[in-house]
Amino acid sequence: MSLLLLRHVHAGDRDAHDGDDRRRPVSTTGLKQALALVDRFSARTIVAICSSPYTRCLQSVEPLAAAHGLVTEVLDELAEGAPFDLVQRFLRQQHRRGEQLGGDVVLCSHGDVIGAVVEHLIDQGVELGTDEVRWQKASTWVLDGSLDDPVATYLPPLA
Repeated sequence: MSLLLLRHVHAGDRDAHDGDDRRRPVSTTGLKQALALVDRFSARTIVAICSSPYTRCLQSVEPLAAAHGLVTEVLDELAEGAPFDLVQRFLRQQHRRGEQLGGDVVLCSHGDVIGAVVEHLIDQGVELGTDEVRWQKASTWVLDGSLDDPVATYLPPLA
């Protein structure tokens, strides 16, 4: 059982978007990245997909949810600017859920949330298996094992 912490795929330029940033859609590149996630995770048993309510996050996981016959759960705990203590409690809940259901849980969020989780792992002394600590758009941090001492693996974007 793994937690798959996915940063949303490429979206249009924040400054060029006219309107509420929460409604900014994915770009053409982002759509290709979202479709590539289906192949990347095709061998995994995904039992739940949770997303920030921002359009770019929801669109990031739509193809993956469809491929696994799941409905994406929209949760403020994954929204941009979510307080870390709330995110941390949510990760633990989803970890338990994955264990109970016997599969992986995908959590699609934003750079600030993913970054806070990765920085927390570093502070815990977790070996990240990479010299380059990052969380690019359409990348995934895979957390295996106990959240108190996880094995963390970085998967860069495919497209």
